[in-house]
Amino acid sequence: MNSGKFSIVVVLGLVLVGIGLSAFTVNEREQAIKLRLGEVVKADFEPGLHWKIPVIHTVRKFPNRILTISDRPERVFTAENEALEVDFFVKYRIVDPVRFYTSTGGALIVANDRLSEIIKNAVVTEFGKRTVNDAISVGRAELMRDMLQTAAGTAQDLGVELIDFRVKQVEFMEDVRNSVYQQMAAERARIATERRAEGRKIEAEKRALADRERTVILANAYRDGQKIRGEGDARAAEIYADAYNRDPEFYAFYRSIDAYRKSMGQDGDLLVLDPDNDFFRYLNRADGGN
Repeated sequence: MNSGKFSIVVVLGLVLVGIGLSAFTVNEREQAIKLRLGEVVKADFEPGLHWKIPVIHTVRKFPNRILTISDRPERVFTAENEALEVDFFVKYRIVDPVRFYTSTGGALIVANDRLSEIIKNAVVTEFGKRTVNDAISVGRAELMRDMLQTAAGTAQDLGVELIDFRVKQVEFMEDVRNSVYQQMAAERARIATERRAEGRKIEAEKRALADRERTVILANAYRDGQKIRGEGDARAAEIYADAYNRDPEFYAFYRSIDAYRKSMGQDGDLLVLDPDNDFFRYLNRADGGN
């Protein structure tokens, strides 16, 4: 190979190296900033191929996806001064790569550490405003929303946006868990006793009311029965009197027959009387006369 051809190869090689050092790509999952001797000169790069001046310009790339911080559980105190252990996670996204670079040096580990401190402060602040009941059950959704709002303002200084803030688990500390469970059990026992007493009171009231209504119903029924019976007896006496006035002998005969039926109408009845007793006068005389 002569010197001319060698020079051409060298020049082509240098050109290719220069192009390689000058070109860079940005994909859809990345954000990029271009620096000139450490100073940001451009940040709004679209996905695709871009150029820079070798040595003078450097390019830093950051994730354009949603990132997650899931730190170890944090110990907090509620408004009742009860110690709780809170396990949580946060999702965030880099929305201002220039601010992110200037505030964290572009290091994700630094950003995560600083965000963790911001989030922990928000957790401590918001749990400190609430009781255990509010933090665990009643206001859980409101608590997470307030923690997100509290941390979001400070997180903007890092060039990031907090997307979601979730409390995974809230536990009492081991040293207070047993005592809290005992208090809860005692409270539930007290409520159960009160409700049983209330139930017994209601039962007694309903039973007394039912007994009173039963007594009134029976008294009214007895009164009505006696009234009807009295009316029937009066009507029967009236009928008997009318029958007696029309035919006294037939009335006497009818009453005797009715007496026979009532006194000897059942199996095993035994009646011991003198045959000449006036009770048998209609049986002793076939004609029914006196």
